[in-house]
Formats: sequence, structure tokens, C-alpha cells
Amino acid sequence: MRLSNLADYAVVAMCAAARHCGGGRTSAAELAAETGLPVPTVQKLVSKLSAAGLLRSTRGAGGGLQLARPAAAITLADIVEAVEGPIALTACIEGAECTVGHDCSVRPHWPVVNEALRGALAAIPLTRLAPTREIA
Repeated sequence: MRLSNLADYAVVAMCAAARHCGGGRTSAAELAAETGLPVPTVQKLVSKLSAAGLLRSTRGAGGGLQLARPAAAITLADIVEAVEGPIALTACIEGAECTVGHDCSVRPHWPVVNEALRGALAAIPLTRLAPTREIA
């Protein structure tokens, strides 16, 4: 199993955003400069992360980006799901067609596996990946 590049970049961008906690807002351009990611990629990520409620964007003078909630309350699972959608190792869980179909003896067990994976990712807060200046 491997994360997509976009999910990987989302984690990198969120870590950079977390380092600004308590120090004001940042911008997509600043995050791109800090991370070495292309500005269009960061802008796409900001859109997805904002829609998921992980980043908050404020317009106008003194505006910019900031975490929508404390870094300690944002997990690796939250970030991955914001970009990839629900965490699942197989498509059959989501109702996709399967060549084995109704004869599959493994299908009933995938929810347990998926929940274990999601639980592992949910146990890693953003503060563990990117120590911040906030008290979380």
C-alpha cells in the first residue's frame, strides 16, 4: 500500500501550516516556498483541506490560511481522507464490481482490516508529525 503523491503532499503542507500555529496566518505561496511544492499543487491541496474542515481561509488584509482546529485535533487519517476519500484497501467495500463477487470468503473481513488501518492513522496527530508553537 502506498499513499498517492497528492496525499503525501497534503501531509507535508499540513505540517508546514501547523508550524505557523500561534504565529499568524500563512498563504499557499508561502507553504509552497517552505515545502518546495509547486504553487498550483498547494492551491489544489488548500481547496481540498479547506473543504474537509482542516484549513480555514480568511480574505482581506491580515487574511490567509490557518489550521481550522488545533494541530493536536487533526490526525493523519483526517488529512489522507481529505485528499483520498474514505480509507479502504479494497474497492469492493465501496460497492465496486468484483470478479469473485458473492463467492468471496474474504470480503466480510475487509471492514476489520480497513478499520485497523484507519485507527492506526487516526492515532497520529499532526503535533507528532510537526511540533508546533501552540500548547495542544
